[in-house]
Amino acid sequence: MSELNVSSLYDRADKKRINSFAKKRKSDMVVDLHYDKVEANFEWLDLMEDTMRYLDNILRNPNRFIINEDEIVKVELAKRVTVDSIKHLAKHTNLIQDINEKEEITPSKILNINKEETFETYENRFIYTLIINMENFIDIKKKQLLSGSYIKDDKAIQYKAASVVGFEHVSIDLSIKTSLHTKKDDGMKNGESLATRIDKVEQQILDLKNSEVYKALKRAHAAIVRPPIKKTNVILKNVNFQYALVLWNYLQDHFGDDVKRDKKDKKYDESGELRTFFDDTFLLNYLALCTLNKEEYSTKDVKENVMRQVIQKIIDINSGLTEEELKNMIGEQFAIVKYRDNTTLASVSKIYRKHIDKYLNKISNNKLN
Repeated sequence: MSELNVSSLYDRADKKRINSFAKKRKSDMVVDLHYDKVEANFEWLDLMEDTMRYLDNILRNPNRFIINEDEIVKVELAKRVTVDSIKHLAKHTNLIQDINEKEEITPSKILNINKEETFETYENRFIYTLIINMENFIDIKKKQLLSGSYIKDDKAIQYKAASVVGFEHVSIDLSIKTSLHTKKDDGMKNGESLATRIDKVEQQILDLKNSEVYKALKRAHAAIVRPPIKKTNVILKNVNFQYALVLWNYLQDHFGDDVKRDKKDKKYDESGELRTFFDDTFLLNYLALCTLNKEEYSTKDVKENVMRQVIQKIIDINSGLTEEELKNMIGEQFAIVKYRDNTTLASVSKIYRKHIDKYLNKISNNKLN
């Protein structure tokens, strides 16, 4: 950036005026800052999207568990007599009603074993709980993301100052504000907005909840799984469960408010470098105002400014020029111009005198005639 034109005011100004201005200057400055930055984290959404297929694989091929329900029933109500039923009767002879001549036993009651298939395995309950946690996590995040990521940066300065130069009183009352408000379009991925992505994940969760396994566990009021997760063989070795475990751990670690926020509100009296900058600009403003007075631009100022520019150009062309060579060069040019000006002036005077004399002679001759 080229040098500011206003900076030349300082070089041209009377240094006594500047010193007087600075010596008697008094200033006050108040700074008012309001900063608010919010950064939303969408790692959770990426992770859910990536894990959804593995959860679907698990619920399509769930673990099943066979449970045996033992029940002592009347013989006529027994659906099936097994080896375990005979063993149980041999140990509980009080259940024998009669033994005939052929040593055939007629029990009054017998052990009936009902076998039932259930989804209430630890691994299935782990997935069932994970789906519940995912729903709750999304609800929290949706509330946090109402504002999205943004930056609000508002700065305001009130500057007042006064000074005296001779009998002249100078004052300034300055107010300046800046406001920066930006909002990020967070959560965009593959051309889809954040809202669209969340809607998709919620629909996928709804599909998981409509699975046979989830419904069965909900009907049975299955107990939810509490951390830490048991490292069963299935959870450790099955790829689908490995991805589910990664998501579980992430949600546990980030279930609170994971939005990063930096907020500052500060109002104070400034007396350091910033006020010094404004003090200097106060001086420049005063010097700029002084240009309204013609006497501020004296012939001396103009000559010095022109001379400064000429010398600068000479040095730019001859970078190796010494101070002595520069003085000699300027002296020679001064003598040439001065001699030329004097010669020109003498010639003009001679011609002017010649015509004046001629005019006077003409007047004298007319009088004599």
